[in-house]
Amino acid sequence: MAVKLRLVRMGKKKQPTYRVVAADSRSPRDGRFLEVVGTYAPRGRSSTDNDTIVTIDHDKALRWLRQGAKPTERVERLLRSSGTLDRLAGAAGAAAQGPAAPSDPAPASGPAAPSDPAPASDEAGAAGDADGTDAALRSGTDPEVA
Repeated sequence: MAVKLRLVRMGKKKQPTYRVVAADSRSPRDGRFLEVVGTYAPRGRSSTDNDTIVTIDHDKALRWLRQGAKPTERVERLLRSSGTLDRLAGAAGAAAQGPAAPSDPAPASGPAAPSDPAPASDEAGAAGDADGTDAALRSGTDPEVA
């Protein structure tokens, strides 16, 4: 099922308000939806308060985006203005970088001596010499024969 984050129109005639919802992409615009994620009032609360109002539940929106829901263009702008997409990018960037490396500054003078022996995993062995002699020595085979 393809899920989209999109707007559902609410409100009176010529006074629109919208709900930001997670819905199956095959359902009609004002039809069935899975969950309400937020609200959007482009004309404000009243005729005296004309400021646009965007209310997004960040946790719900992030959960749907992480599960693969695609926002429409307007909803993407609303998520960007409310800061939800910044949170998603920050969380994705931190996850892509992995755990934080210890901040151990290397000495500026002289070559750094290795403090611990090289790990015996295959991934670490792939970083050996270009001709593969380190990997061949660990595996017990002669690189000339292989």
